[in-house]
Amino acid sequence: MNASPAERPAGAVDRQGIRLAIAGLVLANLCLTCGPWLVRLADVGPLSSGFWRLALAAAPLLVIARATGRPIGDTPRRLWPVMALAGIAFAADLAAWHSGILRTRLANATLLGNGASFFFPLWGFVAARAWPGRAQAVALLLAAAGVVLLFGRSVEISPDHVVGDLLCLAAGLFYTLYLIAMDRARGAIAPLPAHAIFTGVAAVALLPFALLLEPAFLPKDWTPLLLLALGSQVIGQGLLIYAMGQLSPLVVGLALLSQPVLGAFIGWTVFGERLEAVDLLGIAAIVVALVLIRRQGRIAPD
Repeated sequence: MNASPAERPAGAVDRQGIRLAIAGLVLANLCLTCGPWLVRLADVGPLSSGFWRLALAAAPLLVIARATGRPIGDTPRRLWPVMALAGIAFAADLAAWHSGILRTRLANATLLGNGASFFFPLWGFVAARAWPGRAQAVALLLAAAGVVLLFGRSVEISPDHVVGDLLCLAAGLFYTLYLIAMDRARGAIAPLPAHAIFTGVAAVALLPFALLLEPAFLPKDWTPLLLLALGSQVIGQGLLIYAMGQLSPLVVGLALLSQPVLGAFIGWTVFGERLEAVDLLGIAAIVVALVLIRRQGRIAPD
């Protein structure tokens, strides 16, 4: 007969929770890495794919939040403006990122789109009115050098790729704004209802732009969009939020570095996007920068 959690030693319960969190983090990375691939497979525009990713995920997230005993109705009123800002910022993030995915290589889109993992800890220094330490200064220089190398390669390939890189970098900035808003609500609202609220707000914010700016709003094939909503928004983001509550920022950050590698592999095998030595050097510089910056700050990716 198995012992109940209350009867197990505390260390055993902690180890089991850590194992579950690591397994969830691995699955979250796989789901999130497949997101750009599904965006390219969708037969609608990037704004529309962003809307359907959110709209199709909103109902399941509300059901899950209610089933876990944390309905969104319990959210304090004072937090609704903060959650609205988070939702609008997340909508802008998806609009920029999905547009960039269609214009640049998947490796670039994945790496630059997750720029919030770098920008958010830097915001912590600004908020604290503190200068970055030596490791953070080195990280800044390495990240700048890596971005310059990636942009240089994009210029060689096509000016359109440069636009895609810039859109993905803008997505990272919008996601940083989302993280700043969510950080203000941290501790006052549970992760699941917060996830459901900002998803719904973001869907409403994207809807008019998708309807007005893109000719193809309703898809003929719903499969990529359903997989995008359930895989990236429900499972990927949900498991990531869970893992962030169980594991250290450095562990989560290092695991997330697998996304650019997996994105590059998908881009190479599926879309024939080969990486040259200069690309690998640029990616390596940014990866090292992210490792250095994450040793000191909290992170949360796209």
